[in-house]
Amino acid sequence: MRSLIALKMVIHDRSSTIGSLLGVVAIVFLVGQQLSIFFGLLNYMSVLVDHGNADLWVMSENIRNADSGNFISGRYIDRIIGLPEVDWAEPILIGNGLFRTPNGSYENVRVVGTKRPKLFMGPWQFEKSDERVLLDLESITVDSLDLDKLGNPPIDYITEINGKRVIVRGITKGARGFQGTLIFAPLEKVRDIAKIPPGRYSAILVKLKDVNKEEAIKKIRTILPKCSVYSKEELSKMTKIYYITNTGIGGSFGFSTMIAVLIGVVIITLTMYTSILGRTKDFAVIRAIGGRRKDIAVIIISEIAIIVISGVIIGFAILATYLNFTRNVEIPNYFPIFVIPALALGTIVVSFLGGLIALRVALKADPASVFH
Repeated sequence: MRSLIALKMVIHDRSSTIGSLLGVVAIVFLVGQQLSIFFGLLNYMSVLVDHGNADLWVMSENIRNADSGNFISGRYIDRIIGLPEVDWAEPILIGNGLFRTPNGSYENVRVVGTKRPKLFMGPWQFEKSDERVLLDLESITVDSLDLDKLGNPPIDYITEINGKRVIVRGITKGARGFQGTLIFAPLEKVRDIAKIPPGRYSAILVKLKDVNKEEAIKKIRTILPKCSVYSKEELSKMTKIYYITNTGIGGSFGFSTMIAVLIGVVIITLTMYTSILGRTKDFAVIRAIGGRRKDIAVIIISEIAIIVISGVIIGFAILATYLNFTRNVEIPNYFPIFVIPALALGTIVVSFLGGLIALRVALKADPASVFH
């Protein structure tokens, strides 16, 4: 009965209901949109590590993230591959270059060199062609998200990076790094483009057999004391923490999220307060005819629950539409499944907190005021 009264109040007081709904929707959409960009950027920060088919990364000593290492000697590969715990060890090269676009301008790119792209460090998803195109010494791939930036070069387009001739032979999908455009190429081509000395590499990727990973890491660290040896998971986490703490991204997105929540709570509080204030006499009548404060509290809580649940559903529907619309654009967005219940629960909690002020006003309704 009390819930039915709450539903009738929600339907009757359309202006307050719409205002409160907007507050809930604002929290879900604005916070969800900020979180999707944040998690999208997180994926970009360690994209090569996360998609590399390796258990361990061997890099120069004292690194702080996956992008800041110095070159290491190729002789380390022989030391690693001789270990019984190791299945394979392969080098990669990462360098920077200037890509010459069709209109003659230049764009900064990050070139990634690999000898066996299908095995351990190559494009993980293609829109056009496949990893076999990188078997040609002059072939490169560009990502679909960067086509506009690079002047929309077509397949088999001949251009240059740092003055070295290259041919666009493949279009990747989702291969973008935090530091910008990623271009994959054969390992020796990257060496030529970035002018990297022979026998030097950016990292050595290691695939282990079915052994204890921690013991294998300790063993490799022992035989390579001047190198950093991290598991894929450790390096990915370290890289993300580095960029979050050293670029201001964490503080920026945290502040934006707090503002979005504050906006929603203010809207909910004001609209619910105004609505309850306008119905003070109605609650006084309920008290005068024998209603308890508990009955009024149940009505108000039920009203808030109806508005909040409806707002959460509408907010997630709008958010899903937005994420689907921006899936293939340059805006980074990724929305993990585990965030959905957390965001829904958080929205419900802050919305109810915003309605507490309105509840206090309703409970103060004086039954004697009906007879004044």
